[in-house]
Amino acid sequence: MNSRPSLPQETLDFIVDLLRGSRDALKQCCLVCKSWIPRTRRYLFYRIAFRSLADLEAWRRTFPDPANSPAYHTRSLTVECLPYITAADAEDGGWIRAFSKVELFNVMSTTRSSHAYSLVPFRNISPALKSLCVEYRNIPLSEVFGLMHNLPLLEDLMILCHGMDTRSSEEDERSTFKPSTSPPLTGTLLLYMLNGVEHTARRLLNLPHGLHFRKFVCTWCTGEELRWIMALVEECSATLERIEIECYVSPGTSLQLLRWTIHLTRGCCIS
Repeated sequence: MNSRPSLPQETLDFIVDLLRGSRDALKQCCLVCKSWIPRTRRYLFYRIAFRSLADLEAWRRTFPDPANSPAYHTRSLTVECLPYITAADAEDGGWIRAFSKVELFNVMSTTRSSHAYSLVPFRNISPALKSLCVEYRNIPLSEVFGLMHNLPLLEDLMILCHGMDTRSSEEDERSTFKPSTSPPLTGTLLLYMLNGVEHTARRLLNLPHGLHFRKFVCTWCTGEELRWIMALVEECSATLERIEIECYVSPGTSLQLLRWTIHLTRGCCIS
């Protein structure tokens, strides 16, 4: 087939839009005709995930020059290989800076380790970032909030904690710099935490510009945790539209999960 397109440009763009949900089909189109490549990049590289060192090294080999990589088209980035992220990755010429249009950032570190991983290399990842999801076991809470404070457009904050060293968290909280500004935080707050609800809630409640979330999703297991959850609900009361709460209870010998969904309209609970 001739690499030069025979169809009108508008028709090619329309076809690409129709195929955007099928990565395999788009890849085949690129193999058949080179003119498809610039059209499909925004879909092929919309979501990128580095789940291992092998994934990261493959990206670096394929795109040795970050400035000319397709990272510009990425809107959703997932990083699960924190042990292999270095400060150099965040400097000029590093691969992190190339993801300058990312709107959703998922960072995960759930393996057991005595080493506390840093999120500092990602603090300038994308000025357009609106949603941050951190799922962790060995990331200091100060790292999570340090990253959050460097995201001026952040609307959604999702924290999934598989276990927190509360003693180090208390020391961390006392020594952490208190910023004078905070992101908008007008979207969704999600807290799925094995422990550490109090320490997370304290930091959120101390944000200088308050909380303005429209949706709040959380789990709780103890009465003390419920106290802090209600404090967060109260802080967001002017803007909150929906609350989803999950609670694990033990009636007898079984573990039961209870769920509540509350819709708020003009300050009144309707369901």
